[in-house]
Amino acid sequence: QVQLVESGGGLVQPGGSLRLSCVASGPIFSIDDMGWYRQAPGKQRELVATISQSGSTNYADSAKGRFTISRDNAKNTVYLQMDSLKPEDTAVYRCNAPRIFTSYADYVRGIFKNTWGQGTQVTVSS
Repeated sequence: QVQLVESGGGLVQPGGSLRLSCVASGPIFSIDDMGWYRQAPGKQRELVATISQSGSTNYADSAKGRFTISRDNAKNTVYLQMDSLKPEDTAVYRCNAPRIFTSYADYVRGIFKNTWGQGTQVTVSS
C-alpha cells in the first residue's frame, strides 16, 4: 500500500517560517510530479506548488517569493519551505503524487496510483 505522510505543520506567528515534509512509503518504483495543496475552512482546495522528478517547479501566485518546494528522490520525499507566513496561509496542507509507479512492470504499462496524504494543519496567528 503506497502512502504519503506529511509532517511539520503547527502554529506560527505572522512572518515566521515552517518546513513541511511529505514522505512516500510502500512499494515504489518511480514517482513523477509531487505537489502541495491547501484548503482553508470554507474554501476550495488550491494548488500551492508542484515539482517534477527532474526538479522543475511551479508555484501559485500566493506562494511565489515566499515558499520553496524541493524533493529528495532517493528518500521519496518532498518538502515545502514556507517563509514570511501570513494569517491567510492558515489551512490544511496536503501532499499529492498523481503518478506513483509501484513496479517496473507497471511503469512500462503506464499503470500508476494517484495518492494523497492526510494533511497537516498550518495555523498562522499572533
